Amino acid sequence: MVEAYVALGSNVGNREANIKAALKFLEPKAKLKAVSPLYETKPMYMEQQEWFLNATAKIETNLTPKELLSFLKSIEQKMGRKPTQRNGPRIIDLDILFYGGQVVDEGDLQVPHPKIAERAFVLVPLSKIAGDFVHPTIGKTIMQLLGELKYDHSEIKQRDDDK
Repeated sequence: MVEAYVALGSNVGNREANIKAALKFLEPKAKLKAVSPLYETKPMYMEQQEWFLNATAKIETNLTPKELLSFLKSIEQKMGRKPTQRNGPRIIDLDILFYGGQVVDEGDLQVPHPKIAERAFVLVPLSKIAGDFVHPTIGKTIMQLLGELKYDHSEIKQRDDDK
């Protein structure tokens, strides 16, 4: 079994229900070890869309990184995600953030996620469940990366019911 971290995001439909459904869909092939609180987050890159609801999860799995990616994409399809423009609205988005301490670069799969250090919408929830986790290529903890990131704190808010 390998510990991995997954990011979850939704900004279409019932965002909270979408994230909860995705977490349930993980269970046949991944054991949930921890789930962060939910965060309302302003969209990055393509700002003219609804705000996202984001979370992160720590899982244990026997899947290889490629198999895990395929499994996550199958969950997205099962939940009705359709191909749209990059960074556009989506019912669910599932990304592998870390896969143990491994570094993977296989074309469509890069682990650790290459943009993690610039994304408060990932680092903030991840800090709640893995603040001491050391990024295998940068050599800094999640809390250190978050501390170095300059971002507008008003653009990421923990849901009141999750405090």
